[in-house]
Amino acid sequence: MATQLRPLRLGEILDRTAELYRNHFLLFAGIAALFSGVMLLVQLLNLAVLHQVGYPNLAPHLLWVTGVSTVLFALAVMLLAGLAIAANNRAVAWVYLDQPATIRGAMQSVLPRLRRYLWLMTITFFRAWSPLAVLYIAFFALAFSILPPGFLTNPGAAQTAAPIDPTTALNTLVGFVILAPLFLAALVYGIWMSLRYALAMPACVVEDLTAGAALKRSIQLSKGGRGRIFVLALLIYCIRMVIALILSLPYVVFVFKHIGQNPPLGWLAVQQLAGFVTNALIGPIYATGLTLFYYDQRVRKEGFDIEWMMQAAGLSVPAQTPALQAAQDSDQSAPVVQVIDENAGQR
Repeated sequence: MATQLRPLRLGEILDRTAELYRNHFLLFAGIAALFSGVMLLVQLLNLAVLHQVGYPNLAPHLLWVTGVSTVLFALAVMLLAGLAIAANNRAVAWVYLDQPATIRGAMQSVLPRLRRYLWLMTITFFRAWSPLAVLYIAFFALAFSILPPGFLTNPGAAQTAAPIDPTTALNTLVGFVILAPLFLAALVYGIWMSLRYALAMPACVVEDLTAGAALKRSIQLSKGGRGRIFVLALLIYCIRMVIALILSLPYVVFVFKHIGQNPPLGWLAVQQLAGFVTNALIGPIYATGLTLFYYDQRVRKEGFDIEWMMQAAGLSVPAQTPALQAAQDSDQSAPVVQVIDENAGQR
């Protein structure tokens, strides 16, 4: 695969992504399945907690249990997703450059730097999606402003509540109208920022950069390729949605046939199992595509194909790229490790 390093069109990157995934399915799906399996166990544990507190008829004083379990579950998902993305990026990089890759090797490579990868994902999320999160809080604040007191602990309170004051209702409606375009702007902003930072994780894994340096590196590398990365993300999202819908069809039918009723825990468990299959099958595709875009942008901007061939032939020691040097100089607290230079120096 390394001998094919050259600038690629979007269609070629998509074809090569499918080729890599097909030829190394057990490797990539195995990595994703490990983390998705642990995630499934966490989800089933969450359902067990709900069963212990009396789901679906939760007592008002136990509603806090669902909130706490949801937060803990979100933290677990973030941890496992960070590991899965980093491990798949590492494995794809090895395969793409014709180096041996194993599930165990990928795991051992990312675990020592797990905190760095999680921190990178955290600051990427907050930089991209904080405005949307703030608007969601404002939306629920408006919604709760017109709900009767005690609605959270007694949903039946809405049936006996006094009529809503017209002035309050009008002000709430105006608030919703103002929020609508802001939601759209925040969504566009989040997508744009996510595209700017899309190559941060591959750069962090391959070049062993700190989180701040990886973000700067991604901004520089992604210029000129963000539209193509968006097409990849949109395609993967559509595939994920189709597969998730097919696997969740029985659950969807049940929900529509029993509108207003909480689904039994057994159905929720089936839904989580469908999510496990979807994550194991589709998760590696996006990580594979992003890693290929990372190398393609390096080939286009830095002549990485020539640099790699010269290094493989032992003709010279490749110099550090100007972009990487700039990223390192801007982050004096944690110097960038020059992986390529070190490997070349060991010859």
